[in-house]
Amino acid sequence: MADLKAVIVQCGQEDYALPVESVITIEKLERVNPIPHLPDYMLGLMKNRGELVPILDFQRILYGNSAVNDENARVVILQTENLHIGLLVLHAKEIIDIPENKLTSSGLMAYSRTPYFTTVANLEDRMITVVDPEILSKTLSGMDEIGEYVASQRLQEM
Repeated sequence: MADLKAVIVQCGQEDYALPVESVITIEKLERVNPIPHLPDYMLGLMKNRGELVPILDFQRILYGNSAVNDENARVVILQTENLHIGLLVLHAKEIIDIPENKLTSSGLMAYSRTPYFTTVANLEDRMITVVDPEILSKTLSGMDEIGEYVASQRLQEM
């Protein structure tokens, strides 16, 4: 493991790190087209740079309440292997370099409900949980259907 350059976002009172190489852009929440019969954390689709991006309410995923009405809320658009996903977070705060020697995964592997938490940065003044966008996109219930829906919409546009 090497040093980690990460975008720090906030949900609840906690900070989370998203690897900067996965981040495409950070946007304000714009018009989202809702899609029926998807999980409650799925707000719908937003167009970004010509791509249909499913918007996932990360605040709802983690804490059961929504970040939709928060004026500081931002959508962090992430590249995963199969599709772009947008994470709605309470706040996109900063970009930092986390030294490798400050990263630890002890205690995280035991909790199977959040396999996308891969490591924790234990810094002097705070702890930051690192989120793997790839694992997140593959382990949340309903993500297969979301990926299929986005792919079908792409085909219709061609």
